[in-house]
Amino acid sequence: MQEHDAARVLVTQARGKTGAPLTSLLVDRGDVEMLGGTSDPARLDLRGVTPVLFAWDRPETWAPALEDVDAVYLVRPDWEDAPEIIAGFLAQTEPSARIVFLSEQDADYTAPDGWSPRNERAVREGSQSWTILRPSWFMQSLTDDRMFGGPVLSDGELPFPAGDARVAWIDARDIAAVAAVALLDEGHDGQTYEITGPEALSLPETAKALSEALDRPVVHRDLTIQQALGDSVGFARELDRLTFERVAADRFAPVTDTVRQLAGRPPRRLRDLRSGS
Repeated sequence: MQEHDAARVLVTQARGKTGAPLTSLLVDRGDVEMLGGTSDPARLDLRGVTPVLFAWDRPETWAPALEDVDAVYLVRPDWEDAPEIIAGFLAQTEPSARIVFLSEQDADYTAPDGWSPRNERAVREGSQSWTILRPSWFMQSLTDDRMFGGPVLSDGELPFPAGDARVAWIDARDIAAVAAVALLDEGHDGQTYEITGPEALSLPETAKALSEALDRPVVHRDLTIQQALGDSVGFARELDRLTFERVAADRFAPVTDTVRQLAGRPPRRLRDLRSGS
């Protein structure tokens, strides 16, 4: 740690699904100087957070954002060259800083030269101490109108290619709770944590839980992977294809107890998504 009273923590993508709840948890601890990385500091209005200019596509913003930081919550860009970007970012980060990296559940699903393993390798090969978080699919994706939330909220329909597969949906707030512990507490260096919700649900069960959470009917509509991909192209299409194939293969079905072990409480259920608890 650097020589100042409060731990100085940079959260990249501070307005993201995990970044926003994480900043709130860290501010509540009272012993943290909280920096929120954002491409538009004027729009970042989070309690107790100092906005700092940070953008993955602007490497000149990295070093100023990293000045004197003790720890970094690192959310990767979903770009084809992310492994190289992460390595370049860590090369500008002080070796004394702690890195908590947001990866994905079962990131070893491809060969060692696959995209996700190479992202994690960039973190492991950096000079900093690290912890890797591997969460299952975010619950918030089901209510985000940029993803599945559009048809869920407008049509009461969850269009998802899954067949009989199951997903152990994880609340982004629970990922943030694990990240807060890994950033500030001892004993997590060199650890890789698979993080899931408390139960693996089929997609019809997912729709039923959403109905309870939203207090409105939601039904699952099964699609082929090709239908789900729609008109997407390039790397984004390939990434989505791999993700849907992993869902169909039940790679997001295993349930872990990581949230209870690290955060000291059980993970939230999907039916409680809108409860705010």
